[in-house]
Amino acid sequence: MAETLGMLCDKLTIVKLKQYHTTDEVRLTSLNKQCDQLQIEIDEYFSDGFAGNIPAERLTFASNKVFKQQGNEVKEIQGKIGEVFSQLADVNCKLWHEQEKVYEFESVPVDQKDTVVKLLALLNLERNKCIDAINLQFSELVLKNLNK
Repeated sequence: MAETLGMLCDKLTIVKLKQYHTTDEVRLTSLNKQCDQLQIEIDEYFSDGFAGNIPAERLTFASNKVFKQQGNEVKEIQGKIGEVFSQLADVNCKLWHEQEKVYEFESVPVDQKDTVVKLLALLNLERNKCIDAINLQFSELVLKNLNK
């Protein structure tokens, strides 16, 4: 298993966005299967984590983004897992809409191109912070439970 809970949550939010933005029945059928599979994987991940079937070092996978921090500040991610999952979904919605601009980048006014690229970078940093926060909190919960 190479996934973490945060990564699975991220994938699920993206599948939900794809479902929302398509009307193609064939694609929706495939996306519905992906959604079901991810929900099952998340449930199994919880069970495996609390049963001690996932090595502690595999509960997290820090993004370790390397970037110039000055001028690239991203809000701190706070709250419990559910709140952070909600923040992740919100960030992925924002990313979706900014990425749509990139697909037709030639239509973005020249004076706005830098803003679009910068926002994509900052949103991706925030997304990774959400994934890392979910992983860290889940890891702490599992380790606390296993050390009882």
